[in-house]
This record gives sequence, C-alpha cells and structure tokens, in this order.
Amino acid sequence: MSYSGATAYRKIPANPGGIQGFYLNILKKPIVYHGLFWTLYFLFNVFRWGSYNQDYLNAFYNNLIEFPMHIGLAYLNIYYLIPRYLPKRYYQYILLVSIGILLAVGGRIFLEDVFAISPNNTLTNHQYILELVIGEVYVQGFLTAFKFLLDWGRNQKKMRELQKANYETELDFLRSQVQPHFFFNTLNNLYSLTLDKSDMAPETVLKLSELMSYVIYEGKLKKVHIAREIGYIQNYLDLERLRFGEKLKTSFDVYGQVENQMIAPLLMLPFIENSFKHGVGAGIDEISIDVRLDINPAEVIFTVSNQKFKKLNYPATGPYHHISLNGVGIKNIRRRLNLIYSNNYKLDIKDDSDKYTVTLKIPTYEN
Repeated sequence: MSYSGATAYRKIPANPGGIQGFYLNILKKPIVYHGLFWTLYFLFNVFRWGSYNQDYLNAFYNNLIEFPMHIGLAYLNIYYLIPRYLPKRYYQYILLVSIGILLAVGGRIFLEDVFAISPNNTLTNHQYILELVIGEVYVQGFLTAFKFLLDWGRNQKKMRELQKANYETELDFLRSQVQPHFFFNTLNNLYSLTLDKSDMAPETVLKLSELMSYVIYEGKLKKVHIAREIGYIQNYLDLERLRFGEKLKTSFDVYGQVENQMIAPLLMLPFIENSFKHGVGAGIDEISIDVRLDINPAEVIFTVSNQKFKKLNYPATGPYHHISLNGVGIKNIRRRLNLIYSNNYKLDIKDDSDKYTVTLKIPTYEN
C-alpha cells in the first residue's frame, strides 16, 4: 500500500518586521486594549447623557471629571483590593471598596463645584449624591464582574491545558506498559523455538524486530494509518503461526477502504493476545482464532473470537503466559479507550462457555 499527499502552506515569520511588525507589537500591549476600552466607554457615556439632557458639552465636561475617578478606583480595585482581600477577607474588601466609592464621589462633587459644571452639585443635594454613589457602584460592579469573567476564562483554559497534559502523561504511561508486556510474550515465543532448535527462529527474530520498530516509533503517536496497524497485527499472527505451525487455524479478514484511514495505535493486539491465552492449551489439536476488521469512513469495527479449552494450571511465566480477560492488559486498554475516545466507542466482550468474542467499535480519527 502506498500513500501520497501534499500540503501547501505559507510560512509567516515569527517576528515580522516593518510596519506590520510595528503594529503587531503595539496590539500585543495591554495598555492598548485598556485605552481603547476607556475611550469607547467615555464616548458612549458622553453621547448617552448628552442625548438625555440635550447638552453634549456639559456631558463631556462631566465625564471628563468623572472618568479619572472611575479609572483610578477601578485599577485600585482590580489590581490591589481583589487579589489582596478576596476570597478570604471579604469584609475588609467591602469596607475598602465602599470608602473608595465615597472618596470618588466626594472628589467628583468637589471638582464640579470648583469648575461650576453642575448647578445641582452641592453637598446638601442628597438625591444627587445618591445618584452619584449608585452610578459609581454600577461602574465598579460592572468592571469587577468583567474582571471575574476574564479570570474564570483564563482559569478554565489553564484547567483544560492541565487536564490535557495529565491525559497525555497517562496515555504515555499506558503506552509504555504495552511495550514490555508485548515483548515479554513474544520473547517467550522465541524462547520456545530456540529450545526446539527450530529453523524458524531467524524468521521470528526478523518479525520481532519489525514489531519492535512499530511499537517503539509509531506506538507513541496519536494516530497511525490503519494499514500500519493491520501490518502490525499480521506480523504478530505470523509469529504465532511460526510457533504453532499447522496446529493454528487462524483467519484475518479486512473489509472496506483501508487507504487514508487513521486510528489510535496499539488498541487491538491485547485482545488478540487474550484470545491466544484462552484458545491455546496443552493437548489441543486445533487452535481456532478469527480476527476481522470492517472499515468504513466513520468507524472501524474490530472482532476477534476463539474457541475456549479446558483451563489447566500453567506457570505464571512461559510460552503460555498471556494477559487474562480481567487482567492488567485489558484494564489498560479500557483506560486508553476512555482517554482517547471518551464515550465515543463501544467495547463488547462475550465470555460464553465455549467461546470468547470481543467486538470493538471506534471512530476513525477524523470522526
């Protein structure tokens, strides 16, 4: 099988120069975003209150005095009071914010008196003072909520990145468990051949080297061409045929479109190993194991089944040592499936009296 394809892309310099680089560097500075926000908010207030009173000039002067109070208290609140007093010292926080609001309102009233901007601006006009306090509470409450919303978004992003890192770390650990387990079983197969001084030992070494190359270099990838996974399974079955000879009656059938389909690697072989565990035993004349892959653009359906034999007591190590249905290997695969596909897969294991059947449905990588 062969695969070909080309990807066209345009490389953008990491640090573009000239006018483009100048403007990009400016836009990266937070002061630009802050300045743009306050400018737009100032203009919005001027037009809002100017249209309400039909006096845009007075609205401009009022906001010119008011906004330094807003801005000063906002940055004191966001960058000092919130980090220092919340969430544990909220009583002190409320007290200090309240004092700040009163000082801001008092400063505005004083400046309006000095510049004679508002005829109603007197310390005895309680309704006017209440309106200013409510207005300042509104502004600071809005900016505080906006600050919390931004912080929540950043924390969610960090949590997702941390969760992804933890998942990838666990996946790497689970993949690393596949390698020694698989090599242990395969070396046991080779050991049995060398004891018998079999001429098949050199071919077994060659097959084993191909398997090692796949597991080490491609097994750690997130996705592989399904054709590579098929070749990996075929090599394993060939190794088992070398060991059991004519005694092994196994089939490996692949249906559907193989080219350009991608899946996560090393998910199927543990189930095939498990079939050899339950389908191989001393005194068995015929070992029957059937493997099938049905591939379509949306999903891959993997099925393996074997006839069971009467269970005998074999040593923990040796040519018949394989993973069990409820052993570490299957638990490992279940965890990897959960990490990679979440709930978007289906694993069905049937343990009948005379037959094991495993059916695994997983989406192709694009789905």
